[in-house]
Amino acid sequence: MDIGWLEDFLALIERGGFSRAAESRAMSQPSFSRRIKALEDWVGAPLIDRRTHRIRLTAAGESFQLAAEETLRRLQLGREAARAADRTDHETLRFASTHVLSLTFFPRWLRRLEEEQPLGATIALTADHMVACERRMVEGKAHFLLCHHHEAAPTRFGGDFRSLSLGRDWLLPVAAPALLREGDPRKAPQLAFTAESGMGRILASAWERGGRKPSAPPAFSSHLASVLAAMARDGRGVAWTALSLVREDLEQGRLARAGPEAEDVEMEIRLWRPRARQSPAAEALWSRILASQLAD
Repeated sequence: MDIGWLEDFLALIERGGFSRAAESRAMSQPSFSRRIKALEDWVGAPLIDRRTHRIRLTAAGESFQLAAEETLRRLQLGREAARAADRTDHETLRFASTHVLSLTFFPRWLRRLEEEQPLGATIALTADHMVACERRMVEGKAHFLLCHHHEAAPTRFGGDFRSLSLGRDWLLPVAAPALLREGDPRKAPQLAFTAESGMGRILASAWERGGRKPSAPPAFSSHLASVLAAMARDGRGVAWTALSLVREDLEQGRLARAGPEAEDVEMEIRLWRPRARQSPAAEALWSRILASQLAD
């Protein structure tokens, strides 16, 4: 069995279609389809329901998804453990972060840590949307994940992961002041998050809990909060985005609130890690963070 088949299978689930998944795996669709079929032959059961236009997993596929994720994650952790055992003088700390926090939170947080005590390791940061960051974690490709979190929003992390809160942020609606002077912001074009966005997931879950529906079908959507904020500054509509990203825009009048503060959605900034033991450098950093929180 080719381990790459597992990565193909998970890419198919994430991308939702054979052509998009094949493109992400840098191969032709026929080659990709043959690899998925080879995996099904190895499993001995169909994993994909091909009777529907949209990609759906069979019962066997849903069961095998968990095994595929766990296998890749444990292999990656085992690989890192073997490398760590052979490495005595230098290590790399691998972070995954959602785009907004990679810009607004991570640099300042890392600077504070380094001012207290040098980390003694190379820092590697991968910024992406929440779905991709979650995938990196479950496959063991990152020691830590920095993301926004809300208790109403589901994550892919179960009992094999643990986390702690590092701070707070808020989702709020914003628009160009000129647009707000034209009328009701709820009737203005809406700039929305796509399904890959962690903040979009949080906003949808918070609205569902509060019984609120979106104001109107979106005129534009993106998984990047920074893109939505830029479109809002350009007067293209109302965007929900993180306060940490647009604080300066609000202070300098490039953007204005498009709704009452009472409707803001409070979020945690959380740091996730696998529960299993990681590299010495990762464990040392986690211990430092825990000690710092206890001191506070």
